[in-house]
Amino acid sequence: MSDKPGASGTPEDRRITDLGTLKAFGHPLRQKLYRSLYVRRRATASQLAEEVDGAVSLVSYHLRKLAEHGLIEEAPGAQRGDGRERWWQPAQEGLSLHRRDFEDAPEKLAAHTAVARTIVDQRTDAYLRYLDEQPAWSPEWQSAAVGADFLLRLTAAELAALSDEVRAVVRRYADSGNAAHEAGDAEGRENVALHLYGFPFRT
Repeated sequence: MSDKPGASGTPEDRRITDLGTLKAFGHPLRQKLYRSLYVRRRATASQLAEEVDGAVSLVSYHLRKLAEHGLIEEAPGAQRGDGRERWWQPAQEGLSLHRRDFEDAPEKLAAHTAVARTIVDQRTDAYLRYLDEQPAWSPEWQSAAVGADFLLRLTAAELAALSDEVRAVVRRYADSGNAAHEAGDAEGRENVALHLYGFPFRT
């Protein structure tokens, strides 16, 4: 599984392979802060505290923990106002987690599963929040939003190929949107979350 909230102008995705970093990222509040920071691209602890409805001191603590593991970094050249508050940004374009990197010990595998479940829970919460807020969006956005379930008969190789093709399409739209954002073209643009799962199952 992967978590890929990419950010313009940052290095390529980072694959988390060590237990310490996995646990650091696995905290539910830290995952929310990382995702919010990606969407904003740059933010202070005060700004993020408002988003997650938390105390600035607590948010600052968790941001420092993310920074200790190289998941976020201080934004270069950002304005600090009175000089006391840091601006942060993601340290890479996205993060990826792979089960096979943690299969050598039960503790590692349990930690990976717990983090993966938290990621899925937060994605589900985000979609449920959209459903609750759906009437507030314009008819155009309501029509554009998608919720679909496709049941296919594939080999493992075909599923891997399908995943690669979908990623390529998403990357094309992401690059286009990021370029427009950098050019100041914000007309009609909103943050969009696209969640896709592909996995085998037996009836």
